[in-house]
Amino acid sequence: MTQRPRRSRPERLRFVAAGAFVALALAGCQTMGTGGAPESQDTAYSTSPANISSLTEVVQKNPSDPQAYNMRGSVLGQAGRYDEALADFNKAVSIDPQYAQAYANRGLVYRQTNKLDQALSDYNKAISIDPAYAAAHLGRGIIARQRGQLMQALTDFNKAISIRPDNAEAYYNRGLLYQSQKQYQFAIDDFSTAVGLSQQKAEPYVARGLSYLAINDFKAAAGDLDDAVLVDPQNVQAWTSRGLAYERLGDKNKAAGSYARALNINQGYEAAKAGFARVGGKFGETYQTFD
Repeated sequence: MTQRPRRSRPERLRFVAAGAFVALALAGCQTMGTGGAPESQDTAYSTSPANISSLTEVVQKNPSDPQAYNMRGSVLGQAGRYDEALADFNKAVSIDPQYAQAYANRGLVYRQTNKLDQALSDYNKAISIDPAYAAAHLGRGIIARQRGQLMQALTDFNKAISIRPDNAEAYYNRGLLYQSQKQYQFAIDDFSTAVGLSQQKAEPYVARGLSYLAINDFKAAAGDLDDAVLVDPQNVQAWTSRGLAYERLGDKNKAAGSYARALNINQGYEAAKAGFARVGGKFGETYQTFD
C-alpha cells in the first residue's frame, strides 16, 4: 500500500462543526487495542490465572515493593478486573507517592470505567511528577478529545509524540482529532504513521479508510478496509465501512457480502442493516467478499 507524502502540520486547528460524512459516525472509531480485536497470545498469557497467581507470589514476597503492586495491577486491568487493579495501584502510590507510572496506570483504569475526573486527576499527577511521561500525556489528551477540548488534546498528543515518536496510539488519536475537524489529509498522514508502527491493529486502517471515503477516494478506502477485516475479522465497523467503500465503487456483490458479514457479527448494527438494504442484499444469499 502506497503511503501519501507527509505534509507540514498547521500550528493551530481550524475549528469547524464536526459532522458525519458517511453513514458511519466517526464516534464509532475505537481506541486502539480496546475494540473487537482478538487477544494476542502474549496478552492471553499475561492475563491468565497462572500468571496472575505468580505475580501474587511476587507481591507476597515483596509487600513493600510498589513495582510489584503496579505490575500485578497492570495485568489485572488488562484482564478487566478493575477493582482489584485499583486496589493494587492504590497500594503502589501509598508506598511511593512519587510513582508516576502507577498514577498513569490507575488513570487508565478510571478512564476505561468512565470515571474521567478521577482519571484526569491521576494523569495530571503523573505529569507533575514526570513531565516527560508520554503515556500520561496520551491519556490526558484522549480525555480532552472526548470532552471537546481540542486544543488541549492536540497539545498533549503532540507532546506524547515528541517524547515517543514510535507511539502508534498517539498518532492514531491525533488522527481522530484531525478527522473530527474534517482535516482529512492530516488525519490520513497520522493514521498512515500509526499503521506503519502497528500493522496488527485494525483501528488505524478503519479510520484511514473512513478519511479516504470522506475525500471520495473510494479505491484507497477499500484497500484499507480490506486490510482491516483481514487483521480483525470480527470488527463490525470494519466490515460495514468496507461495504460502504465497495458500494461507492459500484461493486454491489462485495458491498452486500461485507454488510452481511457485519450483520453476522452484530444483527442489530443499524449502519450495516441500512447498507445491506441499499444494495439489494437478501438474507440466505451467498456473496463473494474477496476475489
